[in-house]
Formats: sequence, structure tokens, C-alpha cells
Amino acid sequence: MENVKKYRTTIIITTLITLLPILFGLIVWNRLPEQIATHWGANGQADGYSGKAFAVFGIPCILAVLQLFVSFITLNDPKRRNIHKKPLTLTFWIIPVMSVIVNGITYAAALGMEIEVGIIISILVGILLIALGNYMPKLQQNYTIGIRVPWTLNSTENWNRTHRLGGKTFILGGFLLIIAGFLGSVMGDYGTLAALIVIVLICAGVPAVYSFWLFKKGI
Repeated sequence: MENVKKYRTTIIITTLITLLPILFGLIVWNRLPEQIATHWGANGQADGYSGKAFAVFGIPCILAVLQLFVSFITLNDPKRRNIHKKPLTLTFWIIPVMSVIVNGITYAAALGMEIEVGIIISILVGILLIALGNYMPKLQQNYTIGIRVPWTLNSTENWNRTHRLGGKTFILGGFLLIIAGFLGSVMGDYGTLAALIVIVLICAGVPAVYSFWLFKKGI
């Protein structure tokens, strides 16, 4: 619990930011329709709706609970001392930023603005991958942040080599996703979604396969 107390202020601030969209929702409450789009299909069109109360209160509250859960798990990692301060800080801020952006998109669409959801998501995931890739080579062995497959957790050398490759893979994948986002009007909604799925799978899969290859070599 000592770690939780040390980061108490950060946890409170990030949780409040996660809940911040509720305030905006209350401000525009009377302008919002009773049913609000909260899910979009591969074609970029809304295909799932929620009641206004759930969209304004429910989604931010669910994300806030998730934020508290992730913070608690991360700060109670038995090897938390191995987690570099910057990726630890990044972990605290991922969900709050997501909450503001995702709920912002939801409100904008509900208020009648034209939103290219697929393009925005592609660019945002690309930025996240670049941020993660930048810090990945600095990560030491832990159970919470990084490429946590059995072979990296079993060997420090395997962990270090895999995360050096993972860092490069994530950064490259991030740039490709950003490019795909900006080319969304050319690629179309399905093309942008396909690029997102393929690139994320490659970013996750290549380091995992490499880690297993190192394990088979005795590393």
C-alpha cells in the first residue's frame, strides 16, 4: 500500500480527468438526443446506441473504475521497482486521455458534427504505439508493463532483447498507423480498419515470436 500512497495525488488527478467528460455532458445535456451513438462499425457508421444518462455518466464511470484497477495492479507489481518512471507515468495517463477523447467524439457526433471515427482512432493508436515503443527498451523485467510472455518473464536476457525489438516494431507500426489515418479518405473506412488490425497484430506478434525463437536457442 506504500506505493499507492506515494502516487495518491496522481491517482486522484487522473481519475478526476477520466470523469471530466461528465461535466461537459451536463453542460450540453439539453442539446443531447435521448439516444446517443456509442459504437461505430467498420464502415465508420454508428451501429450501437445508448441512453443519454449512460453515455454521460456510465461510460466515464466505467473508465474511472478501470483506471483505479489498473493503477492498483501496476503499483502492486512485485517487480514495480523495475518499471521506469516514464512508462509508469504513461500507464497512469492512457485511460484519462482515452476518456476525454472517446467521450469527446461521442458528444461531437451526438451534437451533429461530422466525425471520421476510424481515422481518429488510427492516428491515436499510432501515437500510443510510438510512445510505448520509445520507452519499451528501457523497461526492466516486471509483471505489468511490457511484452509479458512466458519466455521474457523466464529470462532477463530474453526480456531485454525482445523489448529492444519490440520498441522498434511499435514505433514503426505507430508511424504507419498515423500515415494510414491521414490517408483515410483514400483508403476508406474498411481499409483504415484493416490497416489498424494488421499493424497492431504485427506489433504484438513479431516480438512474441522473436521471444520464443530466443527461448528455443536457450536464451
